[in-house]
Amino acid sequence: MKSILKYAAGLMLSLIFVAGCTQWPTEKQSISDLRPGISFKAQNTALLDGRVVLDGLDMGQAKDYQDGVAMMRVLPGPHMLNVTFNGQKLLDEKIFTSDGVNQTFLLQ
Repeated sequence: MKSILKYAAGLMLSLIFVAGCTQWPTEKQSISDLRPGISFKAQNTALLDGRVVLDGLDMGQAKDYQDGVAMMRVLPGPHMLNVTFNGQKLLDEKIFTSDGVNQTFLLQ
């Protein structure tokens, strides 16, 4: 009787161990960022040192949002976008951004 109980206990422990080693199916969930994006490109790369001002807030240099490298994520809707370089306005536009739409501006 004791040997049957030992055998049953050993079998149960084996089953628990084996069941613990199997991988259960998992589900991966991710969220896409559909916010609009703004980036910049320039024929003269020095112009990418220009300061970007969005809705009156200094957002850094245009090279921080260079096309193909990085993008400034913004909220959908109307915005005022300005880029200045050495006191000269390179860009001064009212823009409208929409979900999932990325815009690239050429600095000249």
